[in-house]
Amino acid sequence: MPEAYAWYVGIDWGSAWHQVTLLDAERCVVNERTVAHRGEALAELVAWLLAQCGDPRQVAVAIEVPRGAVVETLLEHGFAVFAINPKQLDRFRDRFTVAGAKDDRRDALVLGTSLATDRAAFRRLRLDDPPVIRLRELSRLDDELQQEFGRLTNRLRDQVQRVYPQLLALSSAVDEPWIWELLELMLTPAAAALTRPAVAALLQRHRIRRVTADTVVATLSTPALWVAPGTREAVNEHLDSLLPRVRLVHEQRTRSGRRLEQVLESMTEERPGQRCEHRDVAILRSLPGVGRQVAATMLAEASQLLAERDYHGLRAQAGLAPVTRQSGKRRSVSMRYGCNPRLRQACYHWGRVSTQLDAASRGHYERLRQRGHSHGRAIRGVVDRLLAVLMAMLTHQATYDPRRRQAGVA
Repeated sequence: MPEAYAWYVGIDWGSAWHQVTLLDAERCVVNERTVAHRGEALAELVAWLLAQCGDPRQVAVAIEVPRGAVVETLLEHGFAVFAINPKQLDRFRDRFTVAGAKDDRRDALVLGTSLATDRAAFRRLRLDDPPVIRLRELSRLDDELQQEFGRLTNRLRDQVQRVYPQLLALSSAVDEPWIWELLELMLTPAAAALTRPAVAALLQRHRIRRVTADTVVATLSTPALWVAPGTREAVNEHLDSLLPRVRLVHEQRTRSGRRLEQVLESMTEERPGQRCEHRDVAILRSLPGVGRQVAATMLAEASQLLAERDYHGLRAQAGLAPVTRQSGKRRSVSMRYGCNPRLRQACYHWGRVSTQLDAASRGHYERLRQRGHSHGRAIRGVVDRLLAVLMAMLTHQATYDPRRRQAGVA
C-alpha cells in the first residue's frame, strides 16, 4: 500500500520565482507563498514548511523538475519529493478548468492535489551519490563536445572542399589531427617547401601508416581548382580561424573521455559503505557492446531505475517499450517517442555493437529481420532482450556469460 501523508505541497518551478501551495490530507488549501530562487529564500521555505507541518516525513512535495536546488534542498531535509512529466500535468490541469486557463497558482494547486489523488503517476525522487552526479555532468558535457566537434569539422570540410578538394582523398571527414597539421602547413607562406621528408616526419609523429609520404605529396601535387581571385585568400583566413577551435574542442573531448573513464573505474572499486549500484558498474560493463559512453549514459540517466531493478521503467525511459493504440477494430503498435533521448541513443549504439560482438544478439537480430521488422525495430528488440539479461545479472550479482545465455539460463 502507498504511504499516507498528512500534508501535500505543490511547487510550480520558475527560473526566478517558485509558487508554493500547501494542502492538508483532505486536499484543502492551507497556505500559499512565493519563493525566490535564492539560497536564503529556499532555507526560509524549509523553515516555513517545518513550522506548518512539523515532521518532514509526513510531507509529500510535487514538482515538475526532477532535479535542481529546490529538489535537492527538500530531499536533504527529509521531505518526500515526487516528479511528474509536464504533459501529464497538462492533462491533470483539465480537471480544474475546461477553458484552458493557466497560471502559477493553479499549477501549484494541480500538482499538490494530483499527488494526493494519483500518486502512481508521479515518480519518487532520491538524492544521487556524488560520483553519479559527476558522471551525469561529464557524460552530458562529452555529448555536447561531440556535437560541437561535428559541427566544426563539417564547416572545416566545406571550406576545404572549396579550394583543396584533393585533401579529402586523404581524410574525407577532415576530423584527424594529422590532417589539421598538414592543412596548417599548406596555409603557411612556405607551403611550397612541403617536401617528402617533412610529410614523412608528420606521419611518423601521428603514427599514420595507412598512407605513405609519397602518396600524400602526390595527392597534394594534383592541379588545384580554379577559383575567382581573392577566394583562396579568404578561405585561408577562414581556415586559420577555424583550425584552433577544432583543436580546442578535440582536446576537451580527450580530457572529458579520460575523466569519464576515471569516474567509472572509481565506481567499480570496493569501499566501505558503498552503495550496491556502484558495484553494478562492473556487471554492466561486462555486457557485449557496453563501452565507456554507453555505460556512462546508462548510469547517469537511469541510475535510480538500475538501482531499483526496474526493467519496465527502464525500457520505457529508453524508448524500447512499444506504444499500443487500440479502439474497436483498429489496433496499431508504434515506436515510443516519449522517452529520454540520450538514453535512447545510448541503447541504440549498445544494440548495434552487440550484434557485431555477441552471437546470441546477432542471432536474435537476424530472426527479427526475417520476420519483416525494420533495422531499428530489430535493434530495439535486441536491446530489450539485453535489458532483461542485465536485470537478471544485477539481481544475482553475476557478470555476463554468453554460454549461460545460449543455454537459456540467463
